[in-house]
Amino acid sequence: MPDEKRKVLITGGAGLIGSIMIDKLGDKYEFSSLDLREADGIKSTVANLDDLEAMSPAFEGIDTVVHLAADRSPEGSWESILQNNFIATYNVFEASKRAGVKRVVFASSNHAEGGYYLDAPWKTVMDGDFHLLEEDNYELVTEGHRIRPDSYYGVAKAYGEALGSYYNDYHGVMSFHLRIGWVLEHDDPTFSGYSLSVWLSHRDTAQIMDLCISAPDTHRYDIFNATSDNTWKIFDISHAKEALGYKPEDRAGSEFTPRDYTRSD
Repeated sequence: MPDEKRKVLITGGAGLIGSIMIDKLGDKYEFSSLDLREADGIKSTVANLDDLEAMSPAFEGIDTVVHLAADRSPEGSWESILQNNFIATYNVFEASKRAGVKRVVFASSNHAEGGYYLDAPWKTVMDGDFHLLEEDNYELVTEGHRIRPDSYYGVAKAYGEALGSYYNDYHGVMSFHLRIGWVLEHDDPTFSGYSLSVWLSHRDTAQIMDLCISAPDTHRYDIFNATSDNTWKIFDISHAKEALGYKPEDRAGSEFTPRDYTRSD
């Protein structure tokens, strides 16, 4: 009898990253979704993550939770970030603890370290002034740099990383925290210097999520910068390569045409 598929709950499963995972990894894992609307093609629980009791049944029998749901805007108000990011993330870890979930994969963000965008050389990269730099000859921001959030949103992501450390040490819930760069709906980063530097392609998104879900239980807690292997990086992805075996397939170059980016969801 073949091994049963690992049961993975995606909070925010109806959103962009959840949809990418379901499309690219649906044959490997038994996905379910917890969101404000149903996700296509998988079992879905519709509930608000600020209501612990209402959302808790979705965690029963789950091996791994991928926590994506949040107010995704770095411009989000304190009231919205408090409810949808701080309280919701606590509820996800607490529901995971109560249900015996083994691991939470938390969608952290580059915005937990977005304060580095204020300083050279990272501001130079963000502005797309690549001609002022020498490729592979400037410092990259690692997971070991101090936390420098650029918004309440970034603060909430840093909080999630700390909360995961606490739940690992004191409640036995393992967690990985992906400081995601930018996953774009159209998967084309050629509209700004910033997007070229922090782009995480759809297939690289699926790969690094897969590696986090399937990592051995001996690897209990970690934080990873998560972008594709872009030419002009701000964040160092060598830790994910070494610790997870991440092998990004995509690499943004240097050419871009400035234009606004809008998302449909």
